[in-house]
Amino acid sequence: MTSPAAESTPGKRVPAPVLPAPSVPARRRISGAVWAALAIVYVVWGSTYLGIRIVVETMPPFASAAVRFVVAGLILGALVAWRRGLSALKATAQQLASAAVVGLLLLLGGNGLVVLAETSIPSGLAALLIAVVPAWVVVLRRVSGERPALGAYAGVALGLAGLAVLTLPGLSGDVRIAGVLTVIAATVMWSVGSFSSSRIPMPTDPFAASAYEMVAGGIGCALVALGRGEHHGFALGDVSTRSWVALAYLVVFGSLLAFTAYAWLLHTAPLSLVATYAYVNPVVAVLLGALVLDERLTWPIAVGGTVVVAGVCLIVSTERRR
Repeated sequence: MTSPAAESTPGKRVPAPVLPAPSVPARRRISGAVWAALAIVYVVWGSTYLGIRIVVETMPPFASAAVRFVVAGLILGALVAWRRGLSALKATAQQLASAAVVGLLLLLGGNGLVVLAETSIPSGLAALLIAVVPAWVVVLRRVSGERPALGAYAGVALGLAGLAVLTLPGLSGDVRIAGVLTVIAATVMWSVGSFSSSRIPMPTDPFAASAYEMVAGGIGCALVALGRGEHHGFALGDVSTRSWVALAYLVVFGSLLAFTAYAWLLHTAPLSLVATYAYVNPVVAVLLGALVLDERLTWPIAVGGTVVVAGVCLIVSTERRR
């Protein structure tokens, strides 16, 4: 059906409409707040691998993660209610369920498994293994029907190749292969959680969503800790001062500050840009592990880490050009 203006009178020539010149899409401007949040995620999350390694020296892994996330979630929820009112915490049952699922994927499946793995592998190696997350995100996008650019597939291939090299310390017996495989499982869980968070109904306020996610993830970690029997034979007096300090750092900076910044970025910035943390964090983590814990930088870790970071750089640069 045509509009009256488009109909012609018999025998009368209608001039062709003048079409506007195609406009060139303006490059999306990245705000200063986004860059500040990225800087927090870059540096603070890079240092959390060191913090986790120090915590699990004298604390059970899942129990420590449970304390970290429940305490951080409750504090964040209280801050949201204080600054924005109780209405900011309101959410539908579906939104709460979604936040709980994302929290379990990110914090129990993703972070909790990393905490467990760091009882047996160096913090720098764990961070390098985590760097492959953007590759899994590309795979998930393809499975969901999207069509990433060819460069993204090349980045995935590089990332997986680097991942294979990074498993060599476990295969050679230098570290426990179970720890390496545990971190790989964590990367898949974290990728699914990050991918899902922008595609399911979440609480409107991103900070409230973070609070719900952390509480849900912390409760999940607590249940796993009970199932593993981590409370048997454990005494608070056995926890070292540096483990307490590291746990406090993880609560305040790793969870309240960095995780909240990450959750906010997922709602406000392109996922391909947010994913750039994955090749900055390992550099920070490896340097801190070597400086503070005297962790050895072996050739598989150096080569595999370089290949993974190159793959992630290729993925991110390709996606940002689209």
